[in-house]
Amino acid sequence: MSLPKHHPVPIHILQEVFGYSAFRGQQAAIVEHVTEGGDALVLMPTGGGKSLCYQVPAIARQRAGHGVTVVVSPLIALMHDQVGALEEAGVHAAFLNSTQSLEEAQAIEREMLAGRLSLLYAAPERLNTPRFLAQLTSLHERGLLSLFAIDEAHCVSQWGHDFRSEYLSLNLLHERFPDVPRIALTATADDITRADIIDRLQLHDARVFIASFDRPNIRYLIVEKDKPREQLLRFIQDDHDGEAGVVYCQSRKKVEETAEWLKSEGVSALPYHAGMDSEIRMRHQDRFLREDGIVMVATVAFGMGIDKPDVRFVAHLDLPKNIEGYYQETGRAGRDGEPAEAWMAYGLADVVNQRRMIDESPSTEEFKQVQRGKLDALLALAEAIDCRRQRLLAYFGEESEPCGNCDNCLNPPATWDATEAARMALSCIYRFRQNGGQRFGAGHLIDVLRGKDTDKVRQYGHQHLTTWAIGAHLSEQQWRAVLRQLIALGHVVTEGEFSTLSLNESARAVLKGEVELLLRQPTAPARKGKTSRSTTGGRRTALADPDLAPDAQQRFDSLKAWRAEVAREHGLPAYVIFQNVTLAEMARQHPRSLDELAGISGVGAKKLEAYGADLLRVLDAR
Repeated sequence: MSLPKHHPVPIHILQEVFGYSAFRGQQAAIVEHVTEGGDALVLMPTGGGKSLCYQVPAIARQRAGHGVTVVVSPLIALMHDQVGALEEAGVHAAFLNSTQSLEEAQAIEREMLAGRLSLLYAAPERLNTPRFLAQLTSLHERGLLSLFAIDEAHCVSQWGHDFRSEYLSLNLLHERFPDVPRIALTATADDITRADIIDRLQLHDARVFIASFDRPNIRYLIVEKDKPREQLLRFIQDDHDGEAGVVYCQSRKKVEETAEWLKSEGVSALPYHAGMDSEIRMRHQDRFLREDGIVMVATVAFGMGIDKPDVRFVAHLDLPKNIEGYYQETGRAGRDGEPAEAWMAYGLADVVNQRRMIDESPSTEEFKQVQRGKLDALLALAEAIDCRRQRLLAYFGEESEPCGNCDNCLNPPATWDATEAARMALSCIYRFRQNGGQRFGAGHLIDVLRGKDTDKVRQYGHQHLTTWAIGAHLSEQQWRAVLRQLIALGHVVTEGEFSTLSLNESARAVLKGEVELLLRQPTAPARKGKTSRSTTGGRRTALADPDLAPDAQQRFDSLKAWRAEVAREHGLPAYVIFQNVTLAEMARQHPRSLDELAGISGVGAKKLEAYGADLLRVLDAR
């Protein structure tokens, strides 16, 4: 597909503006298609370079006289940082959102209406306002409405993990401006979500680009819950001391308690959730983006659109709702391509809680069935005894070999045949119903199976059941693993406020011995203070640490100090000025002229002009 002569060549824009010598993966094909005016749906993992897929066409089309690209983005933080990065690179961009004064907004509107902006970022709800629609119509009538880029497009789908009702109105873009090209982008969408995005945004004629979902630099680790806060602390202290990370919790209360506890243990932790005062929430987010080594403890309200490249780990203290959510959240680690880890603690209560939330939701039965299927896929990933990455990629329809970089590949788990134990548990649940028609939860069931003498056991006479103490040879941890798997497989269901257990029809085949249950052998909990390196394959190598010679390391440290100063002056995160990988390459190559500096990946023409002399001075300082 050849570009019309009046369009600048995209590769020249990539090199001149962004300082990169070549596109990666499918970027070149996407950029060419969109620059020519084609519609596109782009599925590309976090850190895969989605932004360039619309930023380069926006610049090319604006230079060719097509006018402004409108970027639909749900997050103020993302707008601020991306506009800051574009302006640093010499691209005229702006955003419109609720943080601006009337005078500031009007000044930006004048720039937009004059067609001088390359990109304008706006929230989806703004596109529904009569004022903004009238402005877009004015641009369109004068041939100055170039392109619509819809970021985080999965938000339009009810099947996605982060549905937002304001995205539903975005179909009006096609209805009102049918000749203006559109590009919708997301990092996560399974087949049903992808079809929903196409249908709701009326992208039926769009070309679909699906990049590999693999993030090979991320190591996946899932552990059985055993004092999860202490497990988390060991993980941070042993493998990520002083590094940036995100810890996800399900409730606001747990976010605040976990952040406070981590702080008391010497970790630089901050809480973030939607119930906090908005000023405090934004202050915490700014600190996370601008300071090194902050650990953000948050609900899923945090993270979408956060471009911080050097997040070294993402941890989950509670099970996400589905694989899309897990993939999206873990994908916020290692955006710079350097080694990172995705750690999760997972237990029986997680399975019970997620099942109950689906069952008790006011949604339609069709919706609940889809959500149960998505949860089942995540539970299968958590219970897996084979390669985690293979299972994760298979969910998105991608085949792969064992990765060698997840906990199961690095340390294949010992397994045991839990078929007989499963039959014992199911028999005991059946006996409860026969003995007075009562239903009980997991804790009481395990007490009966292990023969534990409790008031509740005596109250109901369960010491006289034929299943009393038949599983005394198994530990409580082993029984919890058995129940977790039975619930995950749907043989046992939980009901009501107290999560009592009952049998599903499929339990019959297990009771008859027709279904085999193979489980991982529970691992002994690590002692406090004991390193986890033996189970994670060793501490990862930090960027620009042992792989830089001592003199290069000094240059790297000096460059980082200089960058921090510039970032403070500009009110931007340090990575917007230059990413670590770019500074490390400068330190390694030690350029001594502007021409040599221009050859470093990530140094565009505007940054060379603005910072070149200072960088050469810092590099040669002793």
